[in-house]
Amino acid sequence: MSIILIEMLFKLENCVSSKDKKNSQISKSTVGWHLDHALKVINSVSEQAIDSNPETYKSNFSFMRVVLFKLGFFPRGKARAPKSVRPPETIVETEIHNQLQVARTHIKKLETLPENAYFNHPMFGMLNKKQTVHFLEIHTNHHLKIIRDILKS
Repeated sequence: MSIILIEMLFKLENCVSSKDKKNSQISKSTVGWHLDHALKVINSVSEQAIDSNPETYKSNFSFMRVVLFKLGFFPRGKARAPKSVRPPETIVETEIHNQLQVARTHIKKLETLPENAYFNHPMFGMLNKKQTVHFLEIHTNHHLKIIRDILKS
């Protein structure tokens, strides 16, 4: 089990009560938007890896992936969230808690998958299980940093 991801879920959970906070100098979105989005990504990516056929995995080279994974962070404001992982207009606290529970289950399930279970990222290509978990850690941390900056302001 990715202990890093589990710890990140606790950090996300600790921010739920601040879901309506916003600082437009840091992000156009509220803390709740970042919470909901990060959880939607964890759950969506996990489901795709769980449903993948490891026999169809093909290793691929992505310069952008190599650089960003090595740096361990994504630059702010450079990418747009796909519709499937965009939060709704109104962020509901109970829905965030529901997503947290699902994410915990998915993270446990990810650990049991074969090494070539994969997620097909639109920019990075096919990510095997290890790369998928690393992507989720970087992505979740990206949003945790934004949330921290909003809450500090």
